[in-house]
Amino acid sequence: MYARQVSFHLKAVTSAFTNIMEKEVLPALRKQHGFQDEITFVEPGGREAFAISLWDTKDSAEAYNKNGYPEMLKILAKVSDGTPQVRVFDVSNSTFHKISASVAA
Repeated sequence: MYARQVSFHLKAVTSAFTNIMEKEVLPALRKQHGFQDEITFVEPGGREAFAISLWDTKDSAEAYNKNGYPEMLKILAKVSDGTPQVRVFDVSNSTFHKISASVAA
């Protein structure tokens, strides 16, 4: 399993970010080949947020980054300042997805 972490600096209204994630971003992600899950975090009372998307393989995540993510950037521009920062990871453990370090290695 593979993960993408995207960090955002939000404009003043965090509820708008939550609504866009729920109504536009998540439905689009669910249509992507290899997409497994998305977890989004918003700093309480703050303007920082990050999202972690989980993918079945690195290839699926990279295909999304090339073909789907540019459209998400346009959508998120409504509620974010600047360019979101993307980091990628191999998933080594997950209780939810029943992954252990020995399986991921």
